[in-house]
Amino acid sequence: MAASAQVTELRYPAGSLVLVAGLPGAGKSTLLDRLYGLRGDETLPVISGDVRVIDSRQARSWWARFLGPLPARARVPLVHTTHVWRIARAIRQGHTVVAHTRGTWPHILRGFARMTRRHGGEVHLILLDVDARTARAGQVARGRVVTTSVFARHVRRWRPLMAQARTGAVPPADGVTVLDRAAADRLKAIRFDEA
Repeated sequence: MAASAQVTELRYPAGSLVLVAGLPGAGKSTLLDRLYGLRGDETLPVISGDVRVIDSRQARSWWARFLGPLPARARVPLVHTTHVWRIARAIRQGHTVVAHTRGTWPHILRGFARMTRRHGGEVHLILLDVDARTARAGQVARGRVVTTSVFARHVRRWRPLMAQARTGAVPPADGVTVLDRAAADRLKAIRFDEA
């Protein structure tokens, strides 16, 4: 469902996995920075109260120390695997998790949903609905641009996901919220009910 113009807070049950998804450059990390005070140079997940905040930049920064001279193409699989592993580990440990994700790989969403439910939690999606041109400009602004072919693949996978989200459901997620850029800018907090 699309968030109304007045929404400044999203609330979920404790123990949930909340995935913030969008095209590369859509503003996922920017949103997490603003809501959780991330600096962008962390190498490990950030603990904010009872929440584990996991951004892919953390895995990228972790590996940069060891893989600096390697081209980005060689680093991406390690970074992505580490990021997914960190989310999975936090879920297995029973933590409430807010994590950055591309959102365009359904098999990863299904795996996270199975794992989260096994541990008594729910999976919720926050989809940042940003058009491809705006997302590309976001990549340029952050100084990290994905290749044209990779970006086109993300856009192709993103469009059906957004169409499905507009119906109000994205199985296997328990809930979905769609935020355009203005609504994301108005969001002040992601909160969790006490266990």
